[in-house]
Amino acid sequence: MFDPLSNNNNIDSKNGKTENTASDEDERPNWSNGVEFLMSCISMSVGLGNIWRFPFTAYENGGGAFLIPYLVVLFLIGKPMYYLEMIMGQFTSKGSVKIWSICPSFLGVGYGQAFGTICIVTYYSSLIALTLYYMVVSCQAVLPWTYCREGWENCVDSMPKEDSIIPNNSSYKLTSSSELYFTEIVTKEKSQIADGIGWPDLYLTATLFVSWIVIFLVIRKGVKSSGKAAYFLALFPYVVLVALLARAVTLEGAVDGILFFLEPDWEQLLNLKVWKEAVVQCFFSLAVGVGPIIMFSSYNRFDHPIYRDAMIVTSLDTVTSLLAGITIFGILGNLAHNLNISDIKEVVQSGTALAFISYPDAIAKFQAVPQLFAVLFFFMLFVLGVGSIVALQSTIVTIICDQFKSFKYWAVALITSICGFILGLVYVTPGGQWILNLVDFFGGTYVIFALAILEIVGIIWIYGLQNFCDDVEFMTHRKVSIYWRLCWSFLTPVMMLIIFIYSMVTIEPLTYKKIEYPTSANAAGWAIFVIGVIQFPLWGWWYIKTHYKDAFCNTFKTSLKCSDAWGPKNPEVRAKWWAYKEALAEERRKKQTSSKLGFFKQKVYNLTSSPN
Repeated sequence: MFDPLSNNNNIDSKNGKTENTASDEDERPNWSNGVEFLMSCISMSVGLGNIWRFPFTAYENGGGAFLIPYLVVLFLIGKPMYYLEMIMGQFTSKGSVKIWSICPSFLGVGYGQAFGTICIVTYYSSLIALTLYYMVVSCQAVLPWTYCREGWENCVDSMPKEDSIIPNNSSYKLTSSSELYFTEIVTKEKSQIADGIGWPDLYLTATLFVSWIVIFLVIRKGVKSSGKAAYFLALFPYVVLVALLARAVTLEGAVDGILFFLEPDWEQLLNLKVWKEAVVQCFFSLAVGVGPIIMFSSYNRFDHPIYRDAMIVTSLDTVTSLLAGITIFGILGNLAHNLNISDIKEVVQSGTALAFISYPDAIAKFQAVPQLFAVLFFFMLFVLGVGSIVALQSTIVTIICDQFKSFKYWAVALITSICGFILGLVYVTPGGQWILNLVDFFGGTYVIFALAILEIVGIIWIYGLQNFCDDVEFMTHRKVSIYWRLCWSFLTPVMMLIIFIYSMVTIEPLTYKKIEYPTSANAAGWAIFVIGVIQFPLWGWWYIKTHYKDAFCNTFKTSLKCSDAWGPKNPEVRAKWWAYKEALAEERRKKQTSSKLGFFKQKVYNLTSSPN
């Protein structure tokens, strides 16, 4: 716990400076202006998580039944965690690992989150490669996913010809040409991976390479380059998304799909699995628990109006997810109509490929120049993906540069981009979608979930809610409302803990398209989970071992104390913050003394005035 009057904080109470001020003297660049920061946060949080992941997560969890848990989770977990991380980064001007020197025993939280970020980056880049592939093939005279090929059984053209007849036969399931194009031609997907995942596809490898070149060019100069690109990365996608929405809601049968999305199944609200998926989606979409929010905020000026930006980004993220959901389910309703399927759940096999099946299917139905809109749409997805992965990749680069001050930012960006490309090759193989699902489940879901719980516990329960709120009020000059206090101290961590424990207790063998993974793949998945989570106890044990003093209990207590790493980086602001904390401590001591004195006087009065 932080004690403003304790000498263990290694702070000179006369000038508010730490004994070791070397870190304070390090120069850290700032955003050119506040709008660049806001645009960067929008491009980070509003991305493929909304357009790609949200629709298929809702699809797998009952459509409308998923919306209520998602909105509740947003207000009780998503917004509080997002604002918390923004505050952490701006208040300390430190990255997502460096900041955990506040509490040495929690250093493993930062490294575990960095590992989870790496997992997400590896498969996220493969999704960007897919969007680039589709953008290139969209330049053909006839969109290649609109018609069936020879040998595709039970196939229905995504753009039916005038004389085509769709059979109405319940003995077999019809499949759209857009789905078969994705599985048979683009990914060459394997039906199982027991015999291996195969070799990377040449065309997808090329698009993956180009994707990483773009990512490197955007991040090579840090916030100086990514901040300028953020304007385009944040705003352009909305133009195309709104146009696609307008088309989707006018398709025949779209109403049935949209109603499926909006009408909740009230029984599903009692299913904790749906709540778990809502938390995971909220984390993935907002980029909570993986470091980019802390990293971006660390480049802010200390007096930046962070509350406003947090509310704008979290609200816009939700609106975008709902727009994408209405668009996707409108298209699914049209697909169900074209395939003579009454149940929306049976339209396509859900999963990561949903956005690459449903969206292309809708584009095929554009009457005027569908090729042009296809190029614009997949370019939009490419832009969304780049905006999100730039934040994730910048987090990794910042972590390394914070630890090794002599390293050049552009050099670290180049090396990590090369490594990202090499790791991404796994996902452009015939078994790539299997591996993507596996890594997303263990590395991008459970690792992030577990460490996010430890993150809020470390800040609110170890450093202390009141200490944290005092810091927020000093930085923002606004009182912390009861909503934030209640969420941070109880609702957010307790809800997350309950849902996480339930999901771990009831966890079932992972499947892809209802097919179970081989034992070796499951073992690899659990290894990913263990590597990420075990960072927390390992780094805690390392600190205790290297700083061991009289007894284990004393050393452990020391590891939980706030170090001089916490606080404003600027020496002048730090001195004011220290004076502010001392004044608050003195005021609270006086109130406590006055309260005790008043209680004592009341006792004396009661005794002396007693008739006995």
